[in-house]
Amino acid sequence: QVQLVESGGGLVQAGNSLRLSCAASGRTFSTYAMGWFRQGPGKEREFVATISWSGGGTYYADSVKGRFTISRDNAKNTVYLQMNSLKPEDTAVYYCAAGRVAYGVYEDEYDYWGQGTQVTVSS
Repeated sequence: QVQLVESGGGLVQAGNSLRLSCAASGRTFSTYAMGWFRQGPGKEREFVATISWSGGGTYYADSVKGRFTISRDNAKNTVYLQMNSLKPEDTAVYYCAAGRVAYGVYEDEYDYWGQGTQVTVSS
Protein backbone atom coordinates (compact mmCIF):
# COMPACT_ATOMS: atom_id res chain seq x y z
CA GLN A 1 0.00 0.00 0.00
CA VAL A 2 1.28 3.46 -0.95
CA GLN A 3 -0.24 6.71 0.24
CA LEU A 4 0.48 9.87 -1.72
CA VAL A 5 0.13 13.48 -0.60
CA GLU A 6 0.66 16.36 -3.02
CA SER A 7 1.67 19.87 -2.04
CA GLY A 8 2.99 23.07 -3.59
CA GLY A 9 0.00 24.20 -5.59
CA GLY A 10 -1.27 27.76 -5.60
CA LEU A 11 -2.07 30.86 -7.60
CA VAL A 12 0.64 32.17 -9.91
CA GLN A 13 0.86 34.62 -12.80
CA ALA A 14 1.51 33.39 -16.31
CA GLY A 15 5.20 33.03 -17.05
CA ASN A 16 6.13 32.19 -13.49
CA SER A 17 7.08 28.87 -11.90
CA LEU A 18 5.85 26.43 -9.28
CA ARG A 19 7.25 23.20 -7.90
CA LEU A 20 4.86 20.49 -6.85
CA SER A 21 5.86 17.76 -4.42
CA CYS A 22 4.33 14.37 -3.79
CA ALA A 23 5.32 12.59 -0.60
CA ALA A 24 4.81 8.84 -0.46
CA SER A 25 4.47 6.55 2.50
CA GLY A 26 5.85 3.03 2.64
CA ARG A 27 9.17 1.36 2.04
CA THR A 28 8.46 0.36 -1.55
CA PHE A 29 8.40 3.83 -3.12
CA SER A 30 11.61 3.19 -5.06
CA THR A 31 10.01 0.21 -6.81
CA TYR A 32 7.21 2.26 -8.38
CA ALA A 33 7.12 4.35 -11.49
CA MET A 34 5.59 7.72 -10.66
CA GLY A 35 3.39 9.95 -12.75
CA TRP A 36 1.72 13.33 -12.70
CA PHE A 37 -1.74 13.89 -14.18
CA ARG A 38 -3.97 16.94 -14.21
CA GLN A 39 -7.63 17.78 -14.58
CA GLY A 40 -8.59 21.22 -15.77
CA PRO A 41 -12.03 22.81 -15.32
CA GLY A 42 -14.58 20.94 -17.41
CA LYS A 43 -11.95 18.57 -18.76
CA GLU A 44 -11.02 14.94 -18.30
CA ARG A 45 -7.92 14.03 -16.37
CA GLU A 46 -4.85 13.91 -18.61
CA PHE A 47 -1.30 12.65 -18.44
CA VAL A 48 1.46 15.18 -17.73
CA ALA A 49 4.72 13.35 -16.98
CA THR A 50 6.16 10.11 -15.71
CA ILE A 51 9.46 8.94 -14.26
CA SER A 52 10.93 5.47 -13.91
CA TRP A 53 11.53 3.82 -10.55
CA SER A 54 15.23 4.74 -10.66
CA GLY A 55 14.70 8.24 -12.01
CA GLY A 56 16.75 7.41 -15.07
CA GLY A 57 13.94 7.75 -17.55
CA THR A 58 11.22 10.33 -18.05
CA TYR A 59 8.42 11.02 -20.52
CA TYR A 60 6.25 14.08 -21.00
CA ALA A 61 3.04 15.13 -22.66
CA ASP A 62 3.70 17.33 -25.66
CA SER A 63 1.84 20.20 -24.01
CA VAL A 64 4.41 20.47 -21.19
CA LYS A 65 7.60 19.24 -22.84
CA GLY A 66 10.40 21.75 -22.37
CA ARG A 67 8.56 23.59 -19.60
CA PHE A 68 7.97 20.92 -16.93
CA THR A 69 10.52 18.61 -15.32
CA ILE A 70 9.71 15.54 -13.27
CA SER A 71 12.24 14.23 -10.77
CA ARG A 72 12.34 12.01 -7.72
CA ASP A 73 14.35 11.52 -4.55
CA ASN A 74 13.97 7.92 -3.44
CA ALA A 75 15.77 8.63 -0.15
CA LYS A 76 13.01 11.10 0.68
CA ASN A 77 10.15 9.10 -0.87
CA THR A 78 9.23 12.17 -2.90
CA VAL A 79 8.53 12.99 -6.52
CA TYR A 80 8.58 16.54 -7.86
CA LEU A 81 7.15 18.44 -10.78
CA GLN A 82 8.98 21.64 -11.60
CA MET A 83 6.70 23.81 -13.73
CA ASN A 84 8.21 26.75 -15.56
CA SER A 85 6.76 29.26 -18.02
CA LEU A 86 3.28 28.52 -16.76
CA LYS A 87 0.30 29.32 -18.94
CA PRO A 88 -3.37 29.86 -18.07
CA GLU A 89 -4.16 26.55 -19.78
CA ASP A 90 -2.01 24.79 -17.16
CA THR A 91 -4.71 25.62 -14.59
CA ALA A 92 -5.84 22.31 -13.13
CA VAL A 93 -5.86 20.01 -10.16
CA TYR A 94 -2.59 18.09 -10.31
CA TYR A 95 -2.44 14.49 -9.11
CA CYS A 96 0.51 12.22 -8.53
CA ALA A 97 0.21 8.50 -8.99
CA ALA A 98 2.28 5.35 -8.42
CA GLY A 99 2.28 2.30 -10.63
CA ARG A 100 4.25 -0.73 -11.81
CA VAL A 101 4.14 0.10 -15.53
CA ALA A 102 7.16 1.95 -16.85
CA TYR A 103 6.34 5.17 -18.73
CA GLY A 104 2.62 4.70 -18.28
CA VAL A 105 0.44 7.43 -19.80
CA TYR A 106 -2.99 5.98 -18.98
CA GLU A 107 -4.77 6.25 -15.65
CA ASP A 108 -5.36 2.51 -15.37
CA GLU A 109 -1.59 1.92 -15.44
CA TYR A 110 -1.35 3.47 -11.98
CA ASP A 111 -2.43 1.80 -8.77
CA TYR A 112 -2.30 4.59 -6.18
CA TRP A 113 -3.37 8.22 -6.37
CA GLY A 114 -3.08 11.32 -4.25
CA GLN A 115 -5.96 13.71 -3.58
CA GLY A 116 -4.56 16.43 -5.80
CA THR A 117 -3.32 20.00 -5.45
CA GLN A 118 -4.83 23.01 -7.22
CA VAL A 119 -2.71 25.08 -9.59
CA THR A 120 -4.22 28.28 -10.92
CA VAL A 121 -2.39 30.39 -13.50
CA SER A 122 -3.68 33.90 -14.07
CA SER A 123 -3.13 35.81 -17.28
